[in-house]
Formats: sequence, structure tokens, C-alpha cells
Amino acid sequence: MAIYEQPAQLLQRLIRFNTTNPPGNEAECVRYIQSVLSEAGIEATLVAKDAQRPNLVARLKGRGDAAPLLLQGHVDVVTTAHQNWKYPPFDAVEAEGFIWGRGALDMKGGVAMMLSAFLRARAENTELPGDVILTILSDEEVGGEYGARYLVENHAHLFEGVRYALGEFGGFTMYLGGKRFYPIQMLEKQCSTIQATLSGPAGHGSLPMRGGAMAKLGRMLNKLDTQRLPVHIGPVMELMIQSISGAMPEPLQSLLLQLLDPSKTDEILDMLGSIGGTLDALLHNTVNATTVQGGEQINVIPGQVTVKMDGRLLPGFTPEQMLTELQAVIGDEAELEVTYFDVGSTQADMALYETLAGILREDDPEGVPIPYMMPAVTDGRFFSRLGIQTYGFLPVRLPEDFDFMSTIHAANERIPVESLHTGADAVYRALQRFGGR
Repeated sequence: MAIYEQPAQLLQRLIRFNTTNPPGNEAECVRYIQSVLSEAGIEATLVAKDAQRPNLVARLKGRGDAAPLLLQGHVDVVTTAHQNWKYPPFDAVEAEGFIWGRGALDMKGGVAMMLSAFLRARAENTELPGDVILTILSDEEVGGEYGARYLVENHAHLFEGVRYALGEFGGFTMYLGGKRFYPIQMLEKQCSTIQATLSGPAGHGSLPMRGGAMAKLGRMLNKLDTQRLPVHIGPVMELMIQSISGAMPEPLQSLLLQLLDPSKTDEILDMLGSIGGTLDALLHNTVNATTVQGGEQINVIPGQVTVKMDGRLLPGFTPEQMLTELQAVIGDEAELEVTYFDVGSTQADMALYETLAGILREDDPEGVPIPYMMPAVTDGRFFSRLGIQTYGFLPVRLPEDFDFMSTIHAANERIPVESLHTGADAVYRALQRFGGR
């Protein structure tokens, strides 16, 4: 059996390379992929800022009737430290109908699907609408300095003419109200780091201190815990809510549509349980306090406390707008500063959406494809700076009791074996059809 017909085996080989980032050390894994391509007669180029952290670029020629299509995926993974795994996370055990291991979902499983589809197109001499560029990336999990960011900033010529890409996340089964939905990621939120500095009188730890920096910290954290930032409903979210509501029975259908009224959004989210939890971060800018620093000695009341916060901005929003919204919630006791901001795409190009949605409907006629916005970030944000629209499209059919998002980065990450085969086939059909708009 040809290697492209064995995406599960490809995934197992990829998982067994420990590419935990940091430090990454993706070289051995990337070179394995290069060797697989070479055996199929496909030339692949390694492009690296650091020899131990290379990226791979390979191209199949198409008819030239469409702009080149980019397939982009990363092979670095997050830590498994302090996690209790059922099977060793780098053994790639096949059991219970799944491949178990770090990266099975994020995103070596997706890379295996892409690689399988790419190899199949070569083996079967598929007539592609345009060139297809396979790009295997390092360093997605820690900022892309050695991966997508490096390629976009230093080797943009490799992606000349590309308008569309397939990448993470999307195509996985999402169960809402007993219905199967398949999100196709169109946009992602932008990430920022915000530092809050709270000041007050210092003093001796034996004396009562009212209204000091620590008290201000408590008030600020309580406000963050109990209040949301304002509602914002962008075009992708409007389409997503309309698509979900259209598949629901009454009275849930009408209730979901009320989410589109900003004066009612938060009230409805609180009524929707797990559905509301899914949608909440996609309708607001969000800020979470993640690290706190203050105090040097146990008997000295600190005069200053700093809090670092993870801020996620909706597409098109600026850090200044985020700070204005945040200050309105927490008040003026904290001095705020944006210490990091990574700009992302501001709007979605829907040109390939129906092509991809059609493939999902073929595989599950009762499922409902929906446009989707990612609450986190992917390498797609870097490629957007070259005018490339990334679609999250790596189809994975999941059982109803499987929570996709909470399994990523957690213990017992796994992917159904069957989904690797159907997902690879779905990506292959996308390669055949991406010129039909």
C-alpha cells in the first residue's frame, strides 16, 4: 500500500518525533517529511533561521487556471509536563479506535492529512486548478519566530500569487443542541499582552493597610471576573449565528437570533449554557489576568503590584480600543500598558467557503457547515500579511462526547483513526476543486 494511503501511519511517525516547543528541535521530523516527499519524486526545500528549526516548502504544478493554493501546518507541539496520560504521549499508540499522542490534533494529524493528499495528487497525476504549495512549519506554538513569521518577513517570494490557504483549525465536529456542525475557520482573534500597574502606600506588615496596592488588585480582579467587555458582532459571527440558528428548532432558533441584538447578547449567552460558552469569546474582546508580581518581603506591604494579562482582540480592533474598553470596566486605579500586540486579519474572504462546505456536506449530509472565528491564534495571522486568506479545514468526525477544544494541549490528546482517512480524502478533493469559484 502506498504511503499516501496510510495517513494514520504517517501520523504515528510524526508523533514519535518529540518536537515539544520550547525548544522545538523540529529538524528530524521535518527531514523525515522531506524524505517521504523525495521518495515520491517531489523536491522539497528547507528554509531555516536555525538549522535545528527548519521549515519545508514543496510545490506541485497545476493548470494555471487558479492562483496557487497554500497548505500550511506546523509540527512543533506543546509540553506534556505534569499531565497524566493513559498512553505515553510520544508512543503514538493506536487503541480504542484512536491514535493517541501529543500533536494528534494540534496539529500533526492535520499535517498527516495534508501530506497524504499532496502525495496522492502526485501519485495519481491529479490535474490541479493551480499550483499547490505544501509548507511545513516550525515554532507555531511559541510565536513563529523560526517558522511562519520568519518565512513571511524574509521569504515572502515563496508565496507569490497565493490568495488562499488551508490550515488549522476547522472541519471538526461541533455538537450544539444535538446537531452536528462543522466550523470552517475564516478569522482568528488577535493576541496582546497588557500590563496593569497598581500603586499604593508601602508599610510595615504588622499594621492594617486599607486601600493599598493589594486591595486595588483585589478590586480589579473581581471586576474582571464579574464583568464582560462590550459586545461586538462582526460579519463572520453574524453568519455563524444565523447558520446555527437556522438548523435549530423553535424556541431555540429565535433565542439564538436574539444574540444579534447587542442589547440582549449577554443575557442570552447566560441562558444558553454550553452553547453560550462556545460563543462568548467570539462576541467580545477578552482579558484574563495570568501573572502577578508584587512584594519582596513577608513583613513589608508592597507599594506596587504588576499584573500581566492576556488580551484577545476581535478582528479589526486596535490595542487602544482594547484599553479604552478595559479601563471602563476596571476603573482608573490601574495604569495600563500594552507590551505586545500581534496584528491579524481584519476581514474574511469567503470565495472558497462554499467549495469547502460542499465537501463537508458530501461526507455528512445531516451536518451543517458554519463559518467560524478562532478565539486563539494560528500561523494564519502571519500569512494574512501577504494577503492570504487561511481557511481552517482539516475535517475530523468526532463522537458526541468528545470535546475537541478541551482535548487540545491536554492529556490524552487523540484523533479517530477513521477521521485521518476521511480527512485526507476531503483535503484531496479540495485540491481538485479550489479553482471552482
